[in-house]
Amino acid sequence: MDYFEHQPVIPAPSFGREPGPGVDRAAEREAETAVYRWVLEHRRMDAAAAAPELGMAEEDFRAALARLVTARLVEPGPGGTGHAVAPEVAAAQAVAPVRARIRADQEHVARVQEEMRHFAAAYGARTVRSDGLQVISSLPEVRELITRAADGCRREVLSCQPGGNRVPEALEDALARDRALLGRGVGMRTLYHHTARFNGPSQAYVALASALGAEYRTAHELFGRLIVFDRELAFLPTADESWGAVVVREPNTVAYLCEVFEQAWVHAKPFAQPIGQDMADVARELDRTILVLLAGGLKDEAIARRLGLSLRTARRHIADIMDQLGADSRFQAGANAARGGYLAD
Repeated sequence: MDYFEHQPVIPAPSFGREPGPGVDRAAEREAETAVYRWVLEHRRMDAAAAAPELGMAEEDFRAALARLVTARLVEPGPGGTGHAVAPEVAAAQAVAPVRARIRADQEHVARVQEEMRHFAAAYGARTVRSDGLQVISSLPEVRELITRAADGCRREVLSCQPGGNRVPEALEDALARDRALLGRGVGMRTLYHHTARFNGPSQAYVALASALGAEYRTAHELFGRLIVFDRELAFLPTADESWGAVVVREPNTVAYLCEVFEQAWVHAKPFAQPIGQDMADVARELDRTILVLLAGGLKDEAIARRLGLSLRTARRHIADIMDQLGADSRFQAGANAARGGYLAD
């Protein structure tokens, strides 16, 4: 009589997969190994005979045997017979469907890439301007290009990230990419605004990446968003302040952007270095920086962009400063600030 005519086959989710909750995989594997050896020696699947010899309950023997059958390590025969299958043969049979799916997926990827090549020339003609700059308006495409640039980066990444208060999800994606870069010896330097020091996710991200070798500095005033790979490829924001990007490959322009970064880096402070006792100190210094920019004639939009603030927040700061100085105009605010010694240096 065939054993499996009366006993249900118990799935073997633990072979090649993470065990489910509450599953003691070590105990299961020990039982399966004992049953496998017994079947290999006796060429039978007799629970009544095998369980006492192995010192286990019959139901445990049957459960382990069922998992071995599901994993193709034991092949049942007629009349309760069965034989153990070589592990390499069982493994080949088990992964054959997976390999077939992988081959099918690879063929699908190759077909899609081949189809897309027909459109590459038309797209490049539209996005690459006469000055050699490539304008990308789609955020998913910007992310894809940055990921590809990071994958091919060999020496150094320079980046300026105004604001610095980034959401945890974005930081998780960035950390995975940065971990791969740092793991192969690529240098990384990043500029943030001072406000990033008071953002919990940014603090955690900087701590993790710094431990891997990245460097971070902060400043009140930054020149704008920038990412440069190997001093050969740069990404700039578009003028419409959308999530698009301008891709720069022209060597002289990229070199100039790197020099702008280096000057800002020299004047910025290391992230780990204290810049004040608390947020109040940072707020006071921020107000002073706004005064300097006001005195320089910058508009609200430009001040907000330089300081990594929203336009609404920048205007609120400006209104508060003018109120504190008793000024009705920007010119008067500058004059009062100068008389009060706020712009002395």
